[in-house]
Amino acid sequence: MLLSLTSYTTSKAQERTIKGTVTDKKTGSPIVGVYISVLDDKRILRVKATVNQNGTYSVTVGKDVQELVFSYVSYNTVTIKINKARIIDVKMEETQNALKEEVVIRGYVKRTREATTGSSYIVSGKEVQDVPVGNVEQLLQGVSTGKLKIQNNTGAPSLRSPINIPSLEDNESYAIVTENKFKNVLQSPLSTFSIDVDAASYSNLRRYINNGSFPPSEAIRIEEMVNYFDYEYEQPKGTNPVNINTEISNAPWNTSHRLVKIGLQAKKVSNANLPASNLVFLIDVSGSMNQANKLPLLVSSFKMLADQLRKQDKVAIVVYAGNAGVVLPSTNGNEKTKIKEALNKLSAGGSTAGGEGIELAYKIAAENFVKGGNNRVILATDGDFNVGASSDNDMENLIEQKRKSGIFLTVLGYGMGNYKDSKMEKLADKGNGNYAYIDNISEARKVLITEFGGTLYTVAKDVKLQVEFNPSKAQAYRLIGYENRMLKSKDFNDDKKDAGEMGSGHTVTALYEVIPVGVKSSFSGSVDDLKYQAQESKPVVLQGNGKELMTVKLRYKQPDGNVSRLIEQPVIDNTIGFNQTSNNFRFSAAVAEFGLLLKQSEFMQKSSFDHVISTADAARGKDSEGYRSEFVKLARSAKLLAKELLSIEHTNKSDENY
Repeated sequence: MLLSLTSYTTSKAQERTIKGTVTDKKTGSPIVGVYISVLDDKRILRVKATVNQNGTYSVTVGKDVQELVFSYVSYNTVTIKINKARIIDVKMEETQNALKEEVVIRGYVKRTREATTGSSYIVSGKEVQDVPVGNVEQLLQGVSTGKLKIQNNTGAPSLRSPINIPSLEDNESYAIVTENKFKNVLQSPLSTFSIDVDAASYSNLRRYINNGSFPPSEAIRIEEMVNYFDYEYEQPKGTNPVNINTEISNAPWNTSHRLVKIGLQAKKVSNANLPASNLVFLIDVSGSMNQANKLPLLVSSFKMLADQLRKQDKVAIVVYAGNAGVVLPSTNGNEKTKIKEALNKLSAGGSTAGGEGIELAYKIAAENFVKGGNNRVILATDGDFNVGASSDNDMENLIEQKRKSGIFLTVLGYGMGNYKDSKMEKLADKGNGNYAYIDNISEARKVLITEFGGTLYTVAKDVKLQVEFNPSKAQAYRLIGYENRMLKSKDFNDDKKDAGEMGSGHTVTALYEVIPVGVKSSFSGSVDDLKYQAQESKPVVLQGNGKELMTVKLRYKQPDGNVSRLIEQPVIDNTIGFNQTSNNFRFSAAVAEFGLLLKQSEFMQKSSFDHVISTADAARGKDSEGYRSEFVKLARSAKLLAKELLSIEHTNKSDENY
């Protein structure tokens, strides 16, 4: 024991901790997620830490380590000699010409559960088993710093071909969705769907790209990407809480097609005028939450939310692991110290009885129900329920029963590795609520502070859209995204049919790609002549409607109502040039185009990362919170990743077409 203690003491004495900040050399902004690596005695690059949400880092290294390596997607790798320094601040420059070194990389991208075991690569002539990194970017760090050639022997190059790289995301689950196809207007003149204000897909795919990989196609929901951003639509007038805005231009990825934007704007209610809130924080403290980007980030998020509460608001805290329990009874919002102390005491461990926790949370919310107020359960979890009611159907049925009580649901997703996106999206959909993925403290601030009213206060529920297309103007159409929100035509007038909610100040954007009459397209398809009835070659258009491309109908209910109200607006076929459209139109089109590329959609046509970047950059507008600028940077990172991860044989060359 004495020898062991002596050895341990000596080992600790040989270690030292280095701290510092990492910022963008040009802007001075912190760069979150930068990998800090060291080279060991065998010259193998090993990741030791990452830069946190404040742009700072702390790394403990052995006395023999002389250099730190700082690397991040779309930035030049920085190598710094430690010497005797204890504080090292680093400024990084964005990459101007990617892949200066000779690199051969074949294969990638979609990780599958079947592709999680030991992989074999040739690195500088040596075979390495089980690459000790969690994603492609970390592997590429070895390429850029060691000028190594890496070649996977899986064969054919493809953005979605498998490669056996161990991944932290291998146990994540996403619902399989079939992309919307073009529909013939004569056969299907009506398009009906529920609105969706969720934005989880965007922040989740951002996490993937910032970690150096592309997300699986199932994780990409284009409507959530588009609706992540705020748009400057005209506020509603009169008694309706929602306003309809439309705009038409050419589709940027196929200029012979039209792109139609339908924008909905919910009435903005100032935070000071919001009705009293009755909130229940339902927090997952099971063992799966015992990671830095889960429970600790969750606690920080809810402290921010606690700071927004007023005296008339109330909050209770329910936790669940193997069982569920109350750690804070319903407490006035001005008792912030008491609320934060309860949050500080939370720790993770045990299994996950999510069903029991939901039952208890709704019970407490019902006991403290505020008539005419904002009654809501806020569920924070990674979605990995494994005790009691845990299947998707079980959880759906439970939430459907609870929503009848007039209590709304907000779902906040945290973490990675075992993240259950499919389950959490369904919970929010069935619970008259919304769903966000919190990948960092900045996203928590966006959801819980910047968009506080929209996230937590509903102004219209069961909001549905139905679009009727004019067959004299349009031969085919395709709704971009909203695949899991599609409704039958008859559901539009059925007030028993559940649909999405809009919160204070929320915007919802839907994009249709339309093939005009007379344009030849392989997407519109053809039908054989009918045998028993005449084929209608020229549709009959009712008098006075010839200039209309389509009509948009919207139904909604008041938050406490059961009968829907109708808003109807015709859309004149007034197409303007793409560059003459609003910033909102062009930016939303760029985000949709980005989604088509990430999904490798069969409908991406002439989409390109370059066009996404240039369009979005020019359409940033005011961008007071910087979210649009962040998107441009993310698109540039994705472009760089595409160069690195597609079949590349690159020696100081630039790829123009991919």
